Amino acid sequence: MDGVIVGGGNPIVVQSMTNTDTADADATAIQVAQLAHAGSELVRITVNNEAAAAAVPEIVRKVRGLGAAVPIVGDFHYNGHKLLIAYPEAARALAKYRINPGNVGSGRYHDDHFEAIVRVAVDNGKPVRIGVNWGSLDQAVLAQLMDANARLAEPKDARDVMIEAMVESAIRSAELAEATGLAHDRIILSAKVSGVRDLVEVYRRLAARGDYALHLGLTEAGMGMKGIVASSAGLSLLLAEGIGDTIRVSITPEPGGDRTEEVAVAQQVLQSLGLRSFMPQVSSCPGCGRTTSSYFQELARDIQAYLRDQMPVWREVHPGVEELRVAVMGCVVNGPGESKHADIGISLPGTFEDPVAPVFIDGALERTLRGDHIAAEFKALLDSYVERRFPVAGSAS
Repeated sequence: MDGVIVGGGNPIVVQSMTNTDTADADATAIQVAQLAHAGSELVRITVNNEAAAAAVPEIVRKVRGLGAAVPIVGDFHYNGHKLLIAYPEAARALAKYRINPGNVGSGRYHDDHFEAIVRVAVDNGKPVRIGVNWGSLDQAVLAQLMDANARLAEPKDARDVMIEAMVESAIRSAELAEATGLAHDRIILSAKVSGVRDLVEVYRRLAARGDYALHLGLTEAGMGMKGIVASSAGLSLLLAEGIGDTIRVSITPEPGGDRTEEVAVAQQVLQSLGLRSFMPQVSSCPGCGRTTSSYFQELARDIQAYLRDQMPVWREVHPGVEELRVAVMGCVVNGPGESKHADIGISLPGTFEDPVAPVFIDGALERTLRGDHIAAEFKALLDSYVERRFPVAGSAS
């Protein structure tokens, strides 16, 4: 996928999706570039009609012009077999196709339409994600399994049959794709649901049925805290078991909100699990009766923002800086200890403590800061530490 390798033991890939009208090439290209610059390594766009399909090559050109090399994935429902054939330039420009086997057609048209999309993928050397969805499950597969279940002496409950139908739809579709000529390692499977327990169950079963690359995510995670927590819970359980090759956090943004939030959440899930590193991490305490001043909270916020602002430059000139661990603590109870465990940390004075702030670097006391310029002095120490610990590539260490 234009330099992004999914599965086969490669790093887990962060995905996202635009919510612009794809026919609006300018708006879509801008959002793709924003998502890419935020750290999305694959960006999916809806290709739902002729105007959208016609705009795809222009979108790709504009995204490249905005300095983003991110692979762009086409999301097809209902009419993908027509659009990919009618717009060959779009088929060539896209890095991957996503098909939902539940809505490619019914009856005898189902396999014909599915195979038509796969043949275009084979001809253009593109991988395919076969994305089964709880809300648009292949009704033929579901009906078959429901009928078989009804004949059992002790039928399973409807949820169990539904989950099995999702797994069966994904596996049957993958087998049909291979029979049509698509290589095994060019297939990615997903089985999206909206509940955490269902997500974990369906992917455990899917992982047990084969070694296809798997794309993880809740299909409708929700808005705000609910969406973030539900996504984090479900993804973490599976990733900790070694299940998953790509992830997306499908949270509902606030009206006019920042679409890139889903990328930040996905990255933080992977970094919190120790699977990948994207950004220096700041440890800070929650505060208690010993920290009645808000100063340590303000400093923690400012340092987090400072690191985020510095990263576009640091990432280019200081390889490995994303592994940096910083501590901003609020009192003497855990402050010195946590600061020693970090690469660089500061322990601010709590209520009634001496107005001094010891700074620890690599586990040793470096100096003690006092006065009105603690924030600026700590940032200067941070800059110096990054320069020394993560030297410019090719320079003497």
